[in-house]
Amino acid sequence: MAGTDAQTLDLTREAWRAASLAEGLEDALVRLAPSLTRDFHAAAGRLQLFDLERWRVTTAAAFGAAGARRSGTDAAAHPRAELGPEAVERLIRWCAARDAISRRASTPPELVPTEWDGAFVAAPVRLGDDAVGALLLAAEPGAKNTDRLEAALRVLLEPIGSAIGHDRRIHELSRLREAAEAENRALRSRLSRTDISVSVIGAESGLKDVLERVAKVAVTDAPVLILGETGAGKEVIARAIHERSTRASGPIVRVNCGAIAPDLVDSELFGHEKGSFTGATGTHRGWFERADGGTLFLDEIGELSLSIQVRLLRVLQDGTFQRVGGQRALSCDVRIVAATHRNLEEMVAEKSFRQDLWYRIGVFPIRLPSLRERPQDIPDLAAHFAIAAGKRLGAGPLALSREDVELLVGYDWPGNVRELAAVIERAAILGDGRKLDVRGALGGSPQKRPDVASPHPTRPEPPARLASPVVEETAKRDTRFATLEDSQRAHVERALEATRGRIEGPHGAAALLGINPHTLRSRMRKLGLDWRSYRAPRL
Repeated sequence: MAGTDAQTLDLTREAWRAASLAEGLEDALVRLAPSLTRDFHAAAGRLQLFDLERWRVTTAAAFGAAGARRSGTDAAAHPRAELGPEAVERLIRWCAARDAISRRASTPPELVPTEWDGAFVAAPVRLGDDAVGALLLAAEPGAKNTDRLEAALRVLLEPIGSAIGHDRRIHELSRLREAAEAENRALRSRLSRTDISVSVIGAESGLKDVLERVAKVAVTDAPVLILGETGAGKEVIARAIHERSTRASGPIVRVNCGAIAPDLVDSELFGHEKGSFTGATGTHRGWFERADGGTLFLDEIGELSLSIQVRLLRVLQDGTFQRVGGQRALSCDVRIVAATHRNLEEMVAEKSFRQDLWYRIGVFPIRLPSLRERPQDIPDLAAHFAIAAGKRLGAGPLALSREDVELLVGYDWPGNVRELAAVIERAAILGDGRKLDVRGALGGSPQKRPDVASPHPTRPEPPARLASPVVEETAKRDTRFATLEDSQRAHVERALEATRGRIEGPHGAAALLGINPHTLRSRMRKLGLDWRSYRAPRL
């Protein structure tokens, strides 16, 4: 009995040594095979592990006489009956559903191959309270000491469970390291642009005023509100603020507030704890935690519901929050940059956006002009997109002709920079990657100008900006003609008077004029018109 206890102790020591020193699960089992034969006199056979996470047999090692045959010795003296992987999988599937050790005698006969008459024992392997696998000790036919299998199995279960946990931690750390290295490479690529004027096209022309405001606010921690039409490049400006700030070495997390389901916003904003709701299988870090030490870019903040605005305001005020299902308060150090294409001032008046949140995020507003307001940037932007489109199509850089530039500058661009990128991509595809078919690409756009994109086939009308000096001088001297700005102002005023200052909707001034409401607001700001002055007085 004392000898048996000593052998058990030796096997236990070897099992824990193998679990702690092995480089992986297979290495741990291979290290254990000699110990099973030498110290415990276990029956010759196979040691196999079934991974419950992947639901398949993952590793195996031979011991006893089977181990000798594996090394090429004494093969004829020990004929081996085959116990294939499918048979082992069926056996361990059945054993894994039981907490106790399962033996050959208690196994349904249909699970054991008829040609195999060796003994076996199996039991679930646990890591803490969770079953993570099942271990099978299978003795080959004719092997001796099969009564020792169960004792050996009891010794191995805990060390093998520890080896599984060690193996999983190694794989998880490897995965996290790869993800961190990828993020680090992306950050290094972005941080290598020390001058934001290099990365923002139009910094010296149409966006010069915007970049001057960016330079002033970036060095502070003040919240910034970027106002501009959809597709105008608000995210580019948000990243420019981040890259010029003292938080440039931290993360910038971009969140599209309009793309998150209302019932998931709390979880996405603040995170959740494991088990806090159905499907919460693990702890989830929210936007604020992921942006800690950096910048949180809340795009389309005007799409948030009033209830979410209340919870967001609380975090912005004191910098603390709780995960969904959590009990302790967490703190974060985050700089907020918000953006919207909507008129928040009107939304505040209509009670659809909280006034206190508007004051909190609108400390330093930056208005981003639409593309039609900075036509001088169109050639450079188009050239940039043409080079990128050529690379994506596997061709060389694509160049714009003078006619292409004239067509692009004459277009109204309701979709702004995003639409310009799509048009250039379409032009490259229509040109088979060898040239740009800008005329054909603009022909597929929803709001092309007939006089520019579709000129008369026999008598093309030149754009107004190309009129001869004689015609321009005649127009200046002829007092019968009002200036174009005065004509536009009078036309917009008549539309506002007819709609009583209403801009949006089927009966608004924008619909009456046949233009986008955001375009009309931009035009009104340029013309110095205020919609409030056309509202009917309340009685």
